[in-house]
Amino acid sequence: MVEGPQRQIGYAPGTMIKALLLLLSAGKLGKVFLTGGTMLLSVFAYALIYGWWYAVGFVLLIFVHEMGHYLAARQRGLNVGAPTFIPFVGAWVELKNMPHDVETEAYIGIAGPFVGTLGALVCYFLARNYDSNLLLALSYAGFFLNLFNLIPLSPFDGGRITAIVSPRMWIAGVPILIGLFFIMPSPMLILVGLLAAPQVLKAWHYDPNAPENAAYYGVPTRTKVEYAFYYLLLLGFLAIMANDVHEMLRTIHAVKGGSTI
Repeated sequence: MVEGPQRQIGYAPGTMIKALLLLLSAGKLGKVFLTGGTMLLSVFAYALIYGWWYAVGFVLLIFVHEMGHYLAARQRGLNVGAPTFIPFVGAWVELKNMPHDVETEAYIGIAGPFVGTLGALVCYFLARNYDSNLLLALSYAGFFLNLFNLIPLSPFDGGRITAIVSPRMWIAGVPILIGLFFIMPSPMLILVGLLAAPQVLKAWHYDPNAPENAAYYGVPTRTKVEYAFYYLLLLGFLAIMANDVHEMLRTIHAVKGGSTI
């Protein structure tokens, strides 16, 4: 999930978690240990609930998503940190340089869900080829994870992408987030809502004629249309795949009368 200039791609962790990450990043293994160590920590945490193989696959899908952001940022010449994982929160890569304009931010933003979707598709085709319920469940997790991240509200990736059309697009994400909370209440959604609140206020008071906004958000209409098209195309594809795979898993569960994993 992509954050804006000098922000993190992902969710802000708590004080104790920040302290843990500081200790990890200060170790001799440095960046490698920070990424690998937090990945292993996430695998262990998820395995306690979902089992080891599902945990490994799920964390790898998150890694693939974050590497999409990482590679896109590097391609645009930005200094970016390696992925960092927080169990049951997600992961992020830290942009150490500010994007020069909203197009760069949107490019980095859409790269995560796009590459993440490719990872989910690999799981899906392997699942169908080898008749693996585990891989099918992982493909659903991948499709849903990337679909969720396309909510048009900062700090989601969707917020970074739709900002190229207008930051006012973030206002459309508010009822979506509220609706999700009523469908599946979660403390994580409350946290995201708190993080999104300042961005919603920014969108509400957005003035396209302000010099700083004109400089950062001023892109050709054609560019806006192109990103809107890519965003809607990816959104529609993920919605279809998430729904179809979910129905497959429900059928398997009904037939076998047990776990789909």
